[in-house]
Amino acid sequence: MAEEGYGSFVDWNQMGDLAKSSGPTKVDCKDLKEFKQMARQGYWAKNHKLRAQVYQQLIKAIPCRTVTPDAEVYRDIMGNAASKKPSSHISLPEFVDGSPLPQYCLKAEAVASAHQIINCVAGQFPDISHCPSLPAVTSLLLHFSVDEAQCFEHISRMLACNEPGKRLLDQTFLAYESSCMTFGDLANKYCTSAHKMIVAIAQDVLEVYSDWQRWVLGDLPFSHMVRVLDIYLVEGYKVLFRVALALLKFYRKHKAEGGQGNQQQDSSKVKDDIQAFVKGIASNVTPEKLLEKAFSIRMFSRKEITLLQLTNEKSLQQKGITVKQKRRNVQLALNPDTFSSEIVSAKEMRDIWSWIPERFALCQPQLLFTTSTHGCSLTRFYSHCEGYEPTLLLIRTTDGDVCGAFLSTDWEERKRGGNKLSFFGTGECFVFRLKPEMERFEWVVIRHPELASSNKTQGQEDTASPGDLSPFLSARHFNLNSKNTSMFMAGNFDSIIVGGGDGNALYIDSELNHGRAGRCATFDNPPLCAETFQVSLLEVWGFQDAMAP
Repeated sequence: MAEEGYGSFVDWNQMGDLAKSSGPTKVDCKDLKEFKQMARQGYWAKNHKLRAQVYQQLIKAIPCRTVTPDAEVYRDIMGNAASKKPSSHISLPEFVDGSPLPQYCLKAEAVASAHQIINCVAGQFPDISHCPSLPAVTSLLLHFSVDEAQCFEHISRMLACNEPGKRLLDQTFLAYESSCMTFGDLANKYCTSAHKMIVAIAQDVLEVYSDWQRWVLGDLPFSHMVRVLDIYLVEGYKVLFRVALALLKFYRKHKAEGGQGNQQQDSSKVKDDIQAFVKGIASNVTPEKLLEKAFSIRMFSRKEITLLQLTNEKSLQQKGITVKQKRRNVQLALNPDTFSSEIVSAKEMRDIWSWIPERFALCQPQLLFTTSTHGCSLTRFYSHCEGYEPTLLLIRTTDGDVCGAFLSTDWEERKRGGNKLSFFGTGECFVFRLKPEMERFEWVVIRHPELASSNKTQGQEDTASPGDLSPFLSARHFNLNSKNTSMFMAGNFDSIIVGGGDGNALYIDSELNHGRAGRCATFDNPPLCAETFQVSLLEVWGFQDAMAP
């Protein structure tokens, strides 16, 4: 059963139910929104030929560079070799970083064809330096190609996509590494329980998350992956994030049901365990259930995620990390032998570190101010903290409660309001408590996106440099229902305030001695400690190598 040439590389005995063609035989649609709905519903999922034709239509519609290699280029390069049986001993280019080519449901001899296509791509795209997902994508598209040349053209168009803000495949180590950081940020925000579990069991969280793309493009069974591919070709890169987050949620559920403890182990063992779970996911989770979970996650738009990824790229560039190198173990950067705080232990600081954006987790904690050394003076507080962005505020009360805040913006920003107390900061700010129990409270808009919508009007958001924007954007980039939801931090010579609107999360007086804690609209938090308290000790930590611009 070759489906009129669209399955000549396929071993139909491995296809299972996908070998039976049923359902619609054509798609009469040119509207992208309608395509999006049809892809999510699986309109062409039961007809191999139709799926192949839709893929061809979608890939041909990708805006590409003027000179993009096509099928004829492949035939010209390969010459007579195209008619010969390709060698199964062709090695893959170095830029795939050792990623094997998943066979899925390909015939054994088709694996050699995929190797040949990838090597031809390498010759035509010399700028590619790191693209570990290419083997999986090539293997997948070969299932739906008439010949090697057509598959080569489809891959080339995906790589040559030049639509602003759209990406399909990472092609440099910088892009790939920043995507791993971005996934960590998203997991931190949208899979809190699963992320907390990974922090507890893995020695290096970033090392575990470095495999996130492989979970989807490589480890997922073919039946699940083609449903993801249906949507990925319509909606782009964000779909991969969604599916990987869903896999992380299902993995946490699997661990909880198995009654396995959270004993810390080597990161490579955690990676192997996740890989084994994803490969065997078909026994518990259907493709439809996976996609339902993926699209139930309420995430920010593609534009905001792109900004986050660009910000992470910028932070890597500033640290000189642009090519593959030995990964630094961020978690162990908090050396218990050298880390010293009078408020939190090294383990507690490590837990806080797991909450902060990935680009700052690359930095070492640096003590900027402490009342035990610098005294209880707001003037000295500002003089020691200005010039640093972001900062971490830690407070221990005389009752023994410990709470604090991650503050995204330089305290010097307060001067823009003159003597008037005015709020500043971005949606990356959050407040937390460690004692009596550990809990974080993020910007209310992250948990309730319906409170704001991205500002779609032409103006500052479209003209500002992405590197200058908070990845989750300043309040000015949103149409907020109330200013109360964007009151992040404020300060003058009388007090410092964190959170606003119907109360403050934290209020500290000018002597850094007395304070108030309450509910506030910005973080939608319960009081972090007693509503009125006396400060026993206050510390401010900076992030070494992260100076304010």
